[in-house]
This record gives sequence, C-alpha cells and structure tokens, in this order.
Amino acid sequence: MADIVDTAVNAGSFSTLVAAVKAAGLVDTLKGTGPFTVFAPTDEAFAKLPKGTVDALLQDIPKLKKILTYHVVSGKVMAADVVKLKSAKTVEGEDVKIDASNGVKINNATVTTPDVAADNGVIHIIDTVLIPA
Repeated sequence: MADIVDTAVNAGSFSTLVAAVKAAGLVDTLKGTGPFTVFAPTDEAFAKLPKGTVDALLQDIPKLKKILTYHVVSGKVMAADVVKLKSAKTVEGEDVKIDASNGVKINNATVTTPDVAADNGVIHIIDTVLIPA
C-alpha cells in the first residue's frame, strides 16, 4: 500500500493539495510513520477559495503550513470512529468540529469519501478547504 502522499498523488484529484504539501515542506512528515488522519480537500475544494488565495498561500509558507496541519489529526481515525466524536484536535493545535447528524461534516466541509486507506494512516476526502480561526 502507498503512504498518504503517494495515495493522494495516485488519486489524481489532489494536485493542489500535493503542491501545497510540497511547498510547505510537509512531504517527509506525511510520508513518515504516522499514523495520520488527513481530511483532504480536492482540487475542486481549492478552486472554491477566492481567486488568488492559493497563490498567496504558496508565497506565505507559515500560513500555508498552519492551514495544512489543520487538516491532519494524529492517529488513524476511521469513519466508524469519527462519527462518535464531536471534535478532534488537529496537528496545528486547534480543534475541528465534527457533526455526524446528516452525513459527516468537519467544520463546514462535507466528507465525500471516507476511509481511503494508506499504509501510514487514512484519508477522508472533503469538499471544502478547512481554515483555522
């Protein structure tokens, strides 16, 4: 099985996320032992951000790193476990809200595909980029 980064690359719908992870210097971390749970926004999710946001973030590595680590939770948290939670502490340090009352929402993002397995964790695909407070 592939690690989280290679799984995202192979999926083909995460080129913006992968480029951001590379720019932020987080590739080695996300290829590390883990396990990690990544709430992964698709290219379409990044496209919903205001025009110029992604380019601006690629120029502001500390802010980019803060946003990317806000999408990562330590440990391997499968969908069956996520639905029992009300929040989860991210690697960035802040909590994300979890609402499983109607599908699964992470803050304002909907999980479109849960439990994409990787050898060092799991990816849950989301439709919106998560922005820390």
